Amino acid sequence: MSSLFDDIPLPGLDASVAAGPVGDAAYLDAPVLDFGPDDHGPSDFGPEEDAPYEEELPPDLFAGRFDAPPPARDGFHRDGAPRTVVDPVQLLDGMNPQQREAVLHAGSPLLIVAGAGSGKTRVLTHRIAYLLAARGVQPGEILAITFTNKAAGEMRERVAELVGPRAKAMWVSTFHSACVRILRRESKQLGFTSSFSIYDSADSQRLMALCCRDLDLDPKQFPPKSFTAKVSNLKNELIDEETYAARAENPMERKLAEAYALYQRRLREANALDFDDIIMTTVHLLQAFPDVAEHYRRRFRHILVDEYQDTNHAQYMLVRELSGGASGSAPKLTVDGELVNPAAAGLASVPPAELCVVGDADQSIYAFRGATIRNILDFEEDYPNAVTILLEQNYRSTQTILSAANAVIERNTNRRAKNLWTAGADGTRIVAYVADDEHGEAQFVADEVDRLCDAGDARPGDVAVFYRTNAQSRVFEEVFIRVGLPYKVVGGVRFYERKEVRDVLAYLRVLANPEDTVPLRRILNVPKRGIGDRAEAMIDALAQRERISFAEALRRVDEAYGMAARSVNAVKKFNELLLKLRGVVESGAGAAAVLEAVLEETGYLAELQASTDPQDETRVENLQELAAVALEFEQAEAAAEPAEDPAAEPVATGLAGFLERVALVADSDQIPEDEGGESKGVITLMTLHTAKGLEFPVVFLTGMEDGVFPHLRALGQPKELEEERRLAYVGLTRARERLYVSRAVLRSAWGQPSYNPASRFLEEIPPVLVDERRSASAPAASRGSSGSSSFGGGSGGGKRSAPAGWGKSAGRMKDRPLLSLAVGDRVTHDRFGLGTVVAVAGPADDAKATIDFGSEGTKQLLLRYAPVEKL
Repeated sequence: MSSLFDDIPLPGLDASVAAGPVGDAAYLDAPVLDFGPDDHGPSDFGPEEDAPYEEELPPDLFAGRFDAPPPARDGFHRDGAPRTVVDPVQLLDGMNPQQREAVLHAGSPLLIVAGAGSGKTRVLTHRIAYLLAARGVQPGEILAITFTNKAAGEMRERVAELVGPRAKAMWVSTFHSACVRILRRESKQLGFTSSFSIYDSADSQRLMALCCRDLDLDPKQFPPKSFTAKVSNLKNELIDEETYAARAENPMERKLAEAYALYQRRLREANALDFDDIIMTTVHLLQAFPDVAEHYRRRFRHILVDEYQDTNHAQYMLVRELSGGASGSAPKLTVDGELVNPAAAGLASVPPAELCVVGDADQSIYAFRGATIRNILDFEEDYPNAVTILLEQNYRSTQTILSAANAVIERNTNRRAKNLWTAGADGTRIVAYVADDEHGEAQFVADEVDRLCDAGDARPGDVAVFYRTNAQSRVFEEVFIRVGLPYKVVGGVRFYERKEVRDVLAYLRVLANPEDTVPLRRILNVPKRGIGDRAEAMIDALAQRERISFAEALRRVDEAYGMAARSVNAVKKFNELLLKLRGVVESGAGAAAVLEAVLEETGYLAELQASTDPQDETRVENLQELAAVALEFEQAEAAAEPAEDPAAEPVATGLAGFLERVALVADSDQIPEDEGGESKGVITLMTLHTAKGLEFPVVFLTGMEDGVFPHLRALGQPKELEEERRLAYVGLTRARERLYVSRAVLRSAWGQPSYNPASRFLEEIPPVLVDERRSASAPAASRGSSGSSSFGGGSGGGKRSAPAGWGKSAGRMKDRPLLSLAVGDRVTHDRFGLGTVVAVAGPADDAKATIDFGSEGTKQLLLRYAPVEKL
């Protein structure tokens, strides 16, 4: 095989030599080169042996070339990516003194009290970057915890922009994601496999219902939904089933203890954990196995926690176990000064990690999820040598908005004094509007958005509408549909809660974990294959009798007593189907390919495509979206770089990784994004709780009435009322440029009109900051105790009144015209929201309609009395 340069003679060689034979003979036949007197021989190249060699260089050889430093590079690479920061000092550029102090702090635990919009995310990311760039910390030594996957991804990207791709080795995740990684690595210590399933709230409730049924508990006296919530609260307090059983005193608690114990046993049999188990089990793991705690204490030398004010007791204890250094966290000693647990000797020798928590007690709004504000208020007691830094300068909102927020939140007691301020302009005044009813309020919002868009002051994507409860979104959806404004409801009907999506995910979960009982029983007869409730009960009886799992009972279906031959054959075909699909998984197919196989082999997709129901067409689109999500995950997984550390904790991949990603999705991860800023976007509708951590140029804070916001159950409860005020503070500080507050004089509730006084939070906003577009009408104002007609006028006492002719005994519903509906009609219900009619039965004056309300389920309503309107 000839070389590219075979035909070119080398310098000093005759052409004939160059073209001579190739191989050893070529070297033997080559002529000896004769250096003439004018040529340089070998001894002429370089100095004589042992003689010093000096070469004279012209003094101007490099003149004009290296006298000045090379020109400065711009801030971007050729591909447009920003260049990483080389000089750590540059990380401090543009920071105010308090932010710089937070970034530079070293040693003792650090509490950063960050007011709304004070740049806490920038402080966190620059602190991490400074640890890597200036203090020689390795990426694997950093654990940063946030509350949403979206926030974790953004933090990781921002650190990578500052210090480069080495930041990818950090752990930046939610509490649950971090714990799942730990549990997958340490699963053998706890007696389950690393491929365990994760149950969401719907799965947990379904399993609890099965447990209550097996215990013969009356669902009316012992509702499974209530039991599920109580078990969740117990787990958030780190109380396991054995501890609770020992504490149970009355019959109700003893029944709950029985259900809790059976529920946990069923979870273990299914090789599964529910959402609350993830953190509780990790804490118990670290407490029970000092060697495991020592491993993670040595690994994570720098722990950073965002939104610390929203942590519950389990999350608080997790941080204590991982970091160490808290008062009372040292290993226990005997009276002789020896360790009670000798295995903890290694753990005792590890110094505490450097802990940094960021939060704001004024934004603690998740008490209903078990979050306790005490965690941040008592941080300095838990860590006596802690340093506290206050961030008060706001970079988000105008001074008018900040002054309103300060005036509202300062009414709360037992809070750290804090006053938000900005170096920016005062901005426009807050617009206040009083509508006659909720429809007028929604119409005002729609008209104002339309006006702002026409004037070029905002786009639909710049606007957010906040409300206290999800039920308030219905009227805004109706009006926006009618006027043609694009919108998206966040945290309402969640994509992963739709029936068809849950059905397909159940198949995937069974393939990933064959012993997972809850999804297995869900798909047993979906789509229908002739396995009815009676056959399922007989298989369950076999499992109970033989003390085997439900999946094993399916495989031993021939032993089930009294089953019809047709049902036995249907179960065997179902087993064959699962075996075939499991072969697809075992072949190494990605999540998208497995999902496609499930849709095809089960006939689920074909059944929907053959249906004439218009709802099924939407269900097919939802499955297409699910397939797209799986494909996106598969592509991201293929593009991901392998872990540099071979001893790193395993990260779930393939089908298991996809299911883990789906299980850990949060409401705020659904926020629509306007990539590149090219589109006009859509209006975002969400509850105030979901709005936490977000910001919008234009915000509408609606339903500002006592009994609505603050919520009716908070009235008369000082602690709950203070949390409602913190929620108002969060809502006000989401606005960057324009803020609107609105209320309705009359609002429908449970089919009855109610008159609520203006929210007390409105009265707390200084009038000089408010531009009243429309105040209360005279009849509404006369009902207030103060007689004032201003926007926030009247305290009203919080009592609801009804106009003449309305009430429980009025009987006016039968007098209204009958509603005529047909299959496929779109309707709206005062309580259940938007729905589609799927069936109609009965005579006209006593007609019943079956309506699918999405996440609210399918309801059968008597049209004469139901508060339903046809769209």
